[in-house]
Amino acid sequence: MARGCKQARAVIGFLLALCPAAAQAQSPDSSYKRELDPGRAWLVAGGTAACMAGSLIGLDRAWYQGHERTGFHTFDDGDEWYQVDKLGHAHSAYQLGRAGHTAFAWAGFNQRTSVWLGGSVGLIYLTGIEYLDGYSSAYGFSWWDMGANTAGTALFIGQQLGWKEQRLLLKWSAHLTDFAPLRPDVLGSTVPERLLKDYNGSTVWLSANPHAFGWKALPPWLNIAAGMGAEGMVNARHNPGSFRQFYLAPDIAFSRVPTKKKFLRTFFFLLDALKMPAPTLEFRGNGGMRGHWLYF
Repeated sequence: MARGCKQARAVIGFLLALCPAAAQAQSPDSSYKRELDPGRAWLVAGGTAACMAGSLIGLDRAWYQGHERTGFHTFDDGDEWYQVDKLGHAHSAYQLGRAGHTAFAWAGFNQRTSVWLGGSVGLIYLTGIEYLDGYSSAYGFSWWDMGANTAGTALFIGQQLGWKEQRLLLKWSAHLTDFAPLRPDVLGSTVPERLLKDYNGSTVWLSANPHAFGWKALPPWLNIAAGMGAEGMVNARHNPGSFRQFYLAPDIAFSRVPTKKKFLRTFFFLLDALKMPAPTLEFRGNGGMRGHWLYF
């Protein structure tokens, strides 16, 4: 739906704004030991607030302008798209929290502030988008979306508090499908729109690092990822013949590849939001199983 595309565009822009500062701190734990840098602190805190406010104001004026404003209301969309859209919400909140935390640590904020405030950047921002949805006749405030946003934030903060690192990464992948041409107004017409709006081609992955869990014989950058998606969806609900998909595949944790080059740290930071193409086993909810030599 267009709603998912709207959110994805806003999140991508906000994430790209945070990434340059976030990627400067290769090791957040070491950044906690720095003294607070006033210049960096104003850049990160002020820049984050400005990006949030500017983006939400822009969305309010550009995206919602064509829809009638109503009183605040909720919308129950928990049974739509096999919840693939909700996984996307969790992924967005997680990635924004990852960027926010590292940026706050780079500025010299202490561990508590960096983890709790920086790690909650995604939840705060997406709550703002959900609030705007609540006043639009085309959408509505979704408690399901809020639950997914909270889950993505909790995944990041919980690991950072417990392990002081991210042993479990939430990643996303997408590919073009044959379903978008059947309903381009909903699933997208251009390639970028189809990648963002066609949930048939979207997969959200939980990518675990065995080395961090004690499997020291494996390379520190090698992950194992489990993903979930769905296929056969042209409508949000009621799609005969549609089914869930579960995946198992190797992955790469680029943030665990050692490098001293700032450009590569930034590039690796961005890459860790995406699941890398790899040989994959697919288990279908209708009982089928398939193997892919290379799946994204």
